[in-house]
This record gives sequence, structure tokens and C-alpha cells, in this order.
Amino acid sequence: MTQPGSLKEGFIEPGKRLFAPGHRGCAGCGELLAARLVLEAAGPNTIVANNTGCLEVTTTPFPASSWGVPWVHSLFENAAAVASGIEAALIATGKREGINIIAQGGDGSTFDIGIGLISGMLERGHDILYICYDNEAYMNTGIQRSGATPTYASTTTSPSGKVSWGNTRPKKPMPEIMAAHGIPYSGTASVSYPRELLRKVRKALDIEGPKYLHIHVPCPTGWYCDSAESIKVGKLAVETALFPIYDIEDGVVTNVKRLKEIKPVTEYLKTQRRFAHMFKKEGGDEIISAIQAIADKNVERLGLKK
Repeated sequence: MTQPGSLKEGFIEPGKRLFAPGHRGCAGCGELLAARLVLEAAGPNTIVANNTGCLEVTTTPFPASSWGVPWVHSLFENAAAVASGIEAALIATGKREGINIIAQGGDGSTFDIGIGLISGMLERGHDILYICYDNEAYMNTGIQRSGATPTYASTTTSPSGKVSWGNTRPKKPMPEIMAAHGIPYSGTASVSYPRELLRKVRKALDIEGPKYLHIHVPCPTGWYCDSAESIKVGKLAVETALFPIYDIEDGVVTNVKRLKEIKPVTEYLKTQRRFAHMFKKEGGDEIISAIQAIADKNVERLGLKK
């Protein structure tokens, strides 16, 4: 259903972008770049329903908006429900044909607050793409832990301290949880691989029925990394197998991004101060080994090694 319009070699020509500059995103924000790429892939015949979060507050300060397509914001948790209503209204008025509907939110509104409404959207079978921009914490409200926060990362509500190693819970396997609804497509992508991200958005929108795309987006503010290194840091997440890229189509894992060389997780961890405690405290080697085990398990279960 995608109608990308003025795409040239995978990107929209300068001056014809659907996501305007001048927003209030932080320097090096991976989420804002990913949102721009999503719109470039989807094209002008798109309606977006957006949960509360960084993407909402940075792009729509009254009376301005960065969005060059119809865009709706309601609450922290209910973009999936709003998008469902939009589709129902378009069907009822005979205007559904040729329009892409995207519901989207950050990891907090996706993994935690809004998961029930997303589940309902998928179960009802709406022809909608849900996109999660995963920066791995509630960044908009102060870098609090979410269900997407990596194990042993330090946040303001799961800080590292004398008796704590940070967040002790595993990251929810959201792509698998979404795929378990029996939907035709659930996939992962990284803003650090923009052309692949563009292809996945178009692929998802061309599939009839409910679909889910999980995009990893570095956050220099919450990860305490160099804002000029966002793309590099995002690539390291993939290259260390801590964020694998793959699709699940009709319940079957497909299109796995395999790696010739899988780097040790320390290459990724040392770029961010949220993991700094494990390099400073006694016992940190054991924590790093536990994180390496998570990456090794991803390699094994998805066949990431070429």
C-alpha cells in the first residue's frame, strides 16, 4: 500500500521531506532520525497516531509541528486504539483504499503502558503498522527503567550502587510477543542501518493485516554516550548481537542479518556511561560475562554467525 512518491535511490529528495527540521529533539537523537526515515518510506498518503513520549513532545510544541502528514496524539498508551478507530472511520466512509495507517510509540508506551491496547489492535486484525521506537527507557520523563531496559543498565529508577548492578530484569522479547498474536509480520530494525529500515517499513506496509516493527534508536541523553556517535553506537549493538535484526513472518523467523564477525559486548558497553559501573566495581567481570551470555544466546537461537 506504500506510495513513497518522490523517493530517489531510497531517500526523499531535499526540500520534499515529510518530517520537518527545527524540532526540539536532542543532538544525536536516534528516534527523530528513525521517524523521518519511516515517513520517507511510507509516503504522503499516511496517517500517524502517536503515543505520548519524546517523539510527541519534541515534534509538536504548540502551535508548531514537524509532521507533513495527518498526525494524531491522544494519551500515553492508546495510539493503537486511536489508529484502530481511524481505520474504522475510513472504511465506513469509503476512503480506506491507498492510505497507510501507522500507530507508534516509544518503548515505555509499547512494552508497558500500552501493551494491552496494542494486543487488542493485533487481535482484531486491523490493517495497521505499529512501530516501537526503542531507546530502552522512559527518556521523556527522566530516564526511568522500562520493560525494554537492558539487563544491568543503570537508570534513575534502577541505579547502580553499593548493592545494586542496575536493572536486574531481562528485556522483554517484544517482537516475539507481537508475533505470538498470529500476525503476518513482526520485525526488528536499527536506525544505524537506514536503507534496511526503509525497506522494512515498505515491506510491512505492503502486507495486509496487523504488523509490528521494532526500531532500535540510540539516545545520547539517556545512554550517556557521545551525541556524535549515535549511529556508531547503534551499529555496535547489532555487531555484538545484543540487538539482532530479523523478521518473523507467519510465525517463522526469516531474513536474519548475519554477521561475519561478532564483536565482544565490551565494544558496545564501554561507549555508554549507563554501563560504566560494571567496569569500575568489583565483580564487574561476572556481570559483563552475563551480558555476553545474552549475546551468545542470540547468536545461537537466530543463527547470526555467517
